[in-house]
Amino acid sequence: MKHTISLAVALGAVWMLWSGHTEPFLLLLGVLSILAVVGICWRMQIIDGESAPIQLGIRPFVAYLPWLIKEIVVANLDVTRRVLAKEMPIAPTVIKIQTHQRTDLGRVIFANSITLTPGTVSVTMSGDEITVHALSPTEAEHDTECAADMNRRVVQLEGS
Repeated sequence: MKHTISLAVALGAVWMLWSGHTEPFLLLLGVLSILAVVGICWRMQIIDGESAPIQLGIRPFVAYLPWLIKEIVVANLDVTRRVLAKEMPIAPTVIKIQTHQRTDLGRVIFANSITLTPGTVSVTMSGDEITVHALSPTEAEHDTECAADMNRRVVQLEGS
């Protein structure tokens, strides 16, 4: 029940942030939409700790998100430099990165964090290993170095 309520609250917060409407009729439509979505999810029995991960809490995200945003900005600048360079130093590379997360949700957060940083994409995830495609060997080397730090931060996010 707590996951259902947290999903409804999260959907309500997102709806308010994105719509910005406070007229009574539109608020009523928003509430009805949220109730419909939560009802469908409840009927499909897909509301659990992965779809509404309240067990993670908010505090760990306060430390993780600024660091991830910084990494995204740094990677964006690097990809922009590569694309705008005359010689365009791009040589696609595939690497494998070990994960240390104890849950599937932690591994998914880790893989998505890798994919969010421009120039790298998580291709497959098998057990404790993620295959990552990088734009260049330099990017792959940076990803390997950054992976240890990202791994540690996601483990902290999980609460281990």
